[in-house]
Amino acid sequence: MGDIGYGYGSECHLLRWMGRHRSVFDKLLLKAMGLKEEALIAWMDFDFKSGKLWPDKELKGLEFLKGTQYRGLQKKWAEFWPLGGGIHNWDAVGWLKANGKQELLLLEAKAHLGEIVSDCGAVSKDSIKKIEEAFHQVKSALHVPADQDWVKRYYQFTNRVATLHFLQTNGIDARLIFVYFIGDTFDAERRSPQAKKEWEQALSDQAEWVGLPSEHALMGRIHKVFLRVDGENVE
Repeated sequence: MGDIGYGYGSECHLLRWMGRHRSVFDKLLLKAMGLKEEALIAWMDFDFKSGKLWPDKELKGLEFLKGTQYRGLQKKWAEFWPLGGGIHNWDAVGWLKANGKQELLLLEAKAHLGEIVSDCGAVSKDSIKKIEEAFHQVKSALHVPADQDWVKRYYQFTNRVATLHFLQTNGIDARLIFVYFIGDTFDAERRSPQAKKEWEQALSDQAEWVGLPSEHALMGRIHKVFLRVDGENVE
């Protein structure tokens, strides 16, 4: 986790919304998931990490399952995905209680276009092989053409989809929520969308690259939420 921007950046705005506007934030997420306001979200705490400007440690991989009935999945996860330095960092993790069921929520927040673009940084041959095998399995299950390149360009999105697939196929109902902030600081290096349509164009390019069909096994479990940093409503 890099240092949090002072008044700008996805981490800064996510902390604002979750800390100062939690009720509105949760309601908007529930709406995006098609759930009633009676549903409840219990967000997990991060750990502390000394020696940093912001002494916090993001939840990584599936470590949030420790202490739960699902902790035994860690071994299967290690067989499915490499556990090196490039393991997933989550912006927020929570448990959703709705309709008498409990589901896991995995959240990623973005504030500028560069944040959705990334290549796989693995260098170990074993890690690369394991990632490619995992992607092959997931693409096959979701009916994505085998030649769609999931290790380049939109790797963070595809590895999150792979994680969602792993959880779903191992008995944990889960959802991915992507929060896209509108109106953040814009400069030559930070192309921050000032309107929803700018995000929609970038996400359309991402969808074309990733190749998820219009109908697939994870439909209804990947959600997009657009929030203005100043709190104005976004339709």
